[in-house]
Amino acid sequence: MDALDDQTDKPARDANEVDVLVGRRVRALRLERNLSLAELATRTGISIGALSQIERGMSSLRVRVIWPLAAALDVEPSALIVDGGEPVNDLYCVRANSRRPLPVRAEGISKDLLSPPGAALTGMQVIVEPGGGTETYAHTGHEFGCVTMGEVELVVDATRYLLKTGDSFAFKSNLPHSFRNAGTERCIILWVNTAKPVEATNDA
Repeated sequence: MDALDDQTDKPARDANEVDVLVGRRVRALRLERNLSLAELATRTGISIGALSQIERGMSSLRVRVIWPLAAALDVEPSALIVDGGEPVNDLYCVRANSRRPLPVRAEGISKDLLSPPGAALTGMQVIVEPGGGTETYAHTGHEFGCVTMGEVELVVDATRYLLKTGDSFAFKSNLPHSFRNAGTERCIILWVNTAKPVEATNDA
């Protein structure tokens, strides 16, 4: 019989696992704020080496460093502590109820960031309200998308496509492109590109 099979209560996380989870959370928060280890060290008064050990889960987050870290990362101290309660975002996961909205210039469009900090790809949920859309724009990188609800009119390099639920697309981002919801229902698109979140929202 497995050692856990005869335990009625959920086993507590061991200290090492907690340190790793805390470290990932600290690194995720740092990357979200575009801070280097050196910049965070300057803000907190904690050495780069100590911060690196915390982020790699090799050192426990002690009380004396929680407050300066939380202040430098602009979060409550409790946000750095793993307590076994409600799951939170970390270096590798983004929870559905904790997505970060991205700034958008175009009318009738909203974007939530789906990819965690430091990811090589930028995943977004793009919501296009009826009548919403973008002007033609281009940028570096590649992109892929799949319409998960509704319809959208996508124009890539002067070619127009009417995409419906379940349809997908992919193209080089340096091709002139735009999209618009000409229908009467909201459209939702799972959109992935190789641009960083800031670059991915500069034009739309």
